[in-house]
Amino acid sequence: MLPSAAVFYFPWEINTDRVNDGASVRTFGRLTSYLPEESRAVLTSHHASLQHQVSVQTTFVEPFDAVIGAQYITLGEIDKVEGNSEATLRARVLNCVDGVDIALLQKAINEQRNFFKERDNKAGAL
Repeated sequence: MLPSAAVFYFPWEINTDRVNDGASVRTFGRLTSYLPEESRAVLTSHHASLQHQVSVQTTFVEPFDAVIGAQYITLGEIDKVEGNSEATLRARVLNCVDGVDIALLQKAINEQRNFFKERDNKAGAL
């Protein structure tokens, strides 16, 4: 059986109760650190004057040619550990998308969410 389609979440939503353990997600951020010996990377993004971090396990995407400071989009599953407030994203895909207009990407994500919401409301009304 195939896993469910990954939902786009903003980096500031990853470490909230909105995202369940094991959920397939897509997110983005600027690569700020990469530790190849630990297969761990950190993506960051700014929102409302706060910097948000997403910890990414890179085991499934190595060898990984990391470009520190570049924008990345990743697809993977959330791994939450009890007692730890920070979730880890086990990356299946990690693509460099340096040069992407992040404001436009955020707008597109919001438009997609609105479309799915309206579609679900129409389907429920039938």
